[in-house]
Amino acid sequence: MSFKWLKRYMPRSLYGRAALIIILPVVVVQLVASFVFMRNHLRDITTQMTLTTTREIAVVLDLVDEADSAAEVLERADLLMAALLVGFDPVSEAAVPTSDDIGMFDYSAHVVREVVRDSLPQTLAVEMPDNRVVRIYVSTRHGPVEINFNRRRVTAAAPHQLILTMLFFGLLMTAIAFLYMRNQLRPITRLANAAEAFGRGRIVPYSPTGAIEVRAAGGAFLDMRARIERQIEQRTMLLSGVSHDLRTPLTRMKLGLALLDEEDAAPLLRDVDEMQRLVDAFLDFTKGASEGEPEKVDIKAMVTQVVEDAKRAGKDVSLVETEGEGRVMINALAMRRAVENLLGNATQYGTKAEVSVVLTEKSMRIRVEDDGPGIPEAKRVDAVKPFSRLDPSRNQNRGGGVGLGLAIVNDVARAHGGVLRLGKSDRLGGLRADIVIGR
Repeated sequence: MSFKWLKRYMPRSLYGRAALIIILPVVVVQLVASFVFMRNHLRDITTQMTLTTTREIAVVLDLVDEADSAAEVLERADLLMAALLVGFDPVSEAAVPTSDDIGMFDYSAHVVREVVRDSLPQTLAVEMPDNRVVRIYVSTRHGPVEINFNRRRVTAAAPHQLILTMLFFGLLMTAIAFLYMRNQLRPITRLANAAEAFGRGRIVPYSPTGAIEVRAAGGAFLDMRARIERQIEQRTMLLSGVSHDLRTPLTRMKLGLALLDEEDAAPLLRDVDEMQRLVDAFLDFTKGASEGEPEKVDIKAMVTQVVEDAKRAGKDVSLVETEGEGRVMINALAMRRAVENLLGNATQYGTKAEVSVVLTEKSMRIRVEDDGPGIPEAKRVDAVKPFSRLDPSRNQNRGGGVGLGLAIVNDVARAHGGVLRLGKSDRLGGLRADIVIGR
């Protein structure tokens, strides 16, 4: 039998699942113990006490039935009732209740009524309106009578004391377990926060604490973070060094070509410019999201400024939608470069671009759409890879790229713990690029 359907109702957080592991056994034990206590112990005691009382009442009723008159009934009843501490009063037919008066959730009262009706078949009604008195209406040869006595004679003084004691100590131990569990889960939460911050390009202080297993996981995380930082630093230094060293011979080549005939030097100058553009692209890629520090940024203001700068450069770019308010913790320089790259691609392969910004409590989305040829769905995964050129699917008349534009955007989005999503624009028919980052 499969229980997969239970997963949708299970807590998703570690704290919630740990709480369920603690609470569920306590509740089950409480319910089972309460059921066993009420079903066996409490019921047996109530039954024995009620049987004793009904036997005494049966003796009195036998004497009443042997009496010849109502006066003799009272005389005979008074002899025993005073000794048995039971009240005895003849009543009229109209004074007899038509139904029993017992609380719906009074378990002991239900047991008493059951035993009384089994032991005294002539019982007309049973009333137990409170915890003090029991009234039984019985039919005799001389008419109905009311027999009343203290409820303590048929039920325990505190039948629910054990249940209340169990409930109190169950809640107490649960609270203690919660406090202990919270202290045990705090190191895991700190590790998760440190990993999440590192995934978003931020380094937060962290030192492993807690149980041995958590300390081992924390140490492994610190080692992994240090290795990744070294790899990123080495990659950045390598590409930056190569790109920087290439600038010097390129500059010398430009100076040398400037001395040649303009017509002869034109093709070579175009090659040098292309190499210069490649070097600049490499430098942008090596910077990625490492340039600058994360800070609280007004996304709408930043995107508006990027759009205005693009307009001043003569590009047909417009901000068509802004939704939500607030600031987001991001690397402003890296995010600005990512948006500029998206706009550059959009205007390079299309004639116009539209930008929208949506902020919610949990996420931020920057969308850039164009009216170009777009990217086929089968090639969108390759489009975000470094040095991947998909010019056959784009507009060749607009010139070819280096293959790092979308790779830089994807690198920036991932450095912020987000994602770059590519699709087809419903508004303009070209490419739709979304930068989605959690807040």
